[in-house]
Amino acid sequence: GTALAQGYPNKPIRLMIGYAPGGSAEAGARPLARALEPLLGQPLVFEYRPGAAGGVAMEAIAKAPADGYTVYYFDSGPLTVAPHISRVGYNNIASFTHLGHVCGSGSLLVVHPSTPFQSVKDVIELSKKDPNKWSYGTSGVGGPHHLSGEYFKSVTGANLLHVPYKGGGPAMTDLMGGQVPMLFSSLGPAGGAVKGGKIRPLAVTSPQRSAAFPSVPTMDEVGLKGFDSTAWYGLLGPAGLPQEVVARWTQALAKAGADKAVMDQINATGCDAEILPPAKTVDRIKADYEKRGRVGEDADNRAE
Repeated sequence: GTALAQGYPNKPIRLMIGYAPGGSAEAGARPLARALEPLLGQPLVFEYRPGAAGGVAMEAIAKAPADGYTVYYFDSGPLTVAPHISRVGYNNIASFTHLGHVCGSGSLLVVHPSTPFQSVKDVIELSKKDPNKWSYGTSGVGGPHHLSGEYFKSVTGANLLHVPYKGGGPAMTDLMGGQVPMLFSSLGPAGGAVKGGKIRPLAVTSPQRSAAFPSVPTMDEVGLKGFDSTAWYGLLGPAGLPQEVVARWTQALAKAGADKAVMDQINATGCDAEILPPAKTVDRIKADYEKRGRVGEDADNRAE
């Protein structure tokens, strides 16, 4: 490992994205990659591995060579939610070298303008009135937005069918086209469509309002007291990365985190930037794994 790490990095690094192009993962990774490339001295080449709400990429990175040339910009769902609801081919801690936390955000409940939903209350009442008529889309089974949807159903009794996609981009395309009536979505990809009046936002699932959508209320504010369903993004590699490689990444992340312009660019994607070192990232994974596992079980949410 030490031999491999000497002179690291000396060639381009693959930055894996677990969703199709055009979603929130890519949106947040772009400004981070632009900031990290000069700090690492090599280009970061995006590689898309959509499927299972990031789980396909998670299993791929767990099997990648531990040389630091394949890194995953991940969302927390495959580590904190998916192990509770489906069989996964990795351990959320032992299978990886965790490099840092980047940013976090809640989901945004958005609907197509043609639907009768003017409020969260409408979604609850009308879905109960017409069972199995209404559905909601997300970026995939076991992801953070799926969890938000199932949590919403569990606390309200709303009758909604989950429609999973291979990423937030395809899901947003179908929402704007009227193929699905509503989404629990990342905030960033929804911005342009909301401003253009193509979709209607109803609420965010985080405890506080989003800086990207200051006029959109929280679920708590519309009557679901204590509602909190947030997710976050970070960087990891396969288990066993040489310490020299880990140090290079954590130093680069710390420098990026100290640059206000970089943090503002990440914030503009709808994900609140907060760079955390590896140890604190692992602590958050463990805490969220316990919390989100209880939510998933309460929602009786099991993936096929």
